[in-house]
Amino acid sequence: MPTQKVFKQRVRARMAKTGEAYTTARHQLLRKASDPDAPPAAPVSLTAERTNPIPSDAMLVADEAMIRATGRGHAEWFAILDAWGAVDHTHTEIARWLGETHGTPGWWTQNVTVAYERARGLRAPHQMADGFAVSVTRTVDIPPELALRAFTDETLRAGWLPVPMRQRPTRARNTARFDWDEPPSRVVVSLVPKGEARTTIAVAHEQLPDAAAGERLKSSWRAWLAALKTVLEVR
Repeated sequence: MPTQKVFKQRVRARMAKTGEAYTTARHQLLRKASDPDAPPAAPVSLTAERTNPIPSDAMLVADEAMIRATGRGHAEWFAILDAWGAVDHTHTEIARWLGETHGTPGWWTQNVTVAYERARGLRAPHQMADGFAVSVTRTVDIPPELALRAFTDETLRAGWLPVPMRQRPTRARNTARFDWDEPPSRVVVSLVPKGEARTTIAVAHEQLPDAAAGERLKSSWRAWLAALKTVLEVR
């Protein structure tokens, strides 16, 4: 059995020859090693993998929010990480490499890393380094300034959200952060303008104790954002 370093070199050599992504090339080499007589599988190009849909439970935020914050969507980040060989690295190593090589902002570095780990089966659905997290998006026919006030104005928020949460400071544009009491957790709201009077709201509920809490709150956030849409669009 070749050493890990030699094996990685063989994987990258196959990538250069076939155009496959790292995970595909690695799988094919492992398959060949375990069964030398197995017929070769058809190569999968990096371009083809980029067009494949991302599992819905892998992403913490909408793809539009990812592009706005980092300049790339989930599929492009995943292709970059595949080519680097991220499946053979730890969470900390992946996050460090993203920050140092691509300059991704801190929170978004974690977001990309966790989404990648979920999509590649390296992490359970909704699982993050500091607990579990879920995300819900909703597009509303209101400008982003009003959508943001729907979260930051306590009176306006009480009209659609029946649970209290405390706002945390942030300098990020079109973003709001909150503390949540039960269970103790965090909420991050990101807004993506879709023109002058249309906005996509992405809510990420983080640091949850388990997957069950995540599923419960994901269902609740869908209902709450539907209520927000109804309350604000009739104003």
